[in-house]
Amino acid sequence: MGIVQATDEAWMRHAIRLAQRAGQQGEVPVGAIVVKDNQCIAEGWNTSIGDHDPTAHAEIVTLRMAGLMMKNYRLCEATLYVTLEPCVMCMGAISHARIQRLVFGAFDPKRGAVCNALSLTDASFLNHKTNWEGGVLEQECSEIIKDFFRARR
Repeated sequence: MGIVQATDEAWMRHAIRLAQRAGQQGEVPVGAIVVKDNQCIAEGWNTSIGDHDPTAHAEIVTLRMAGLMMKNYRLCEATLYVTLEPCVMCMGAISHARIQRLVFGAFDPKRGAVCNALSLTDASFLNHKTNWEGGVLEQECSEIIKDFFRARR
């Protein structure tokens, strides 16, 4: 784990707004942004249902956009903010993109691949170490997801 920075809550609030947009579209409400040099270079939210694409998680959508914006698939010195602890697929992409720092809101005890179901940030087989901080605006991020699934039941 790393250290919460002064701007982390502001960037996470931006990601929360994107998660709310996903929920309004009937998607699982997860939002993400990539920040480099204190500038948002890409943003996204879950679009798996609408795009009929199992890989269209908020992190993947955002990393793809960031790669296009930077004209490079390596996103060194960038921070990824996401409202939910990333899954194994997303952690693989985060590592391959060389994201320097990951900041997430809600922990995912069942599928989280940062520090819960798996701890891929500590995996010796990955050739890139991503620093991370979890629990930033955790309550708000968690409530968005809980409310979404409560309404669907």
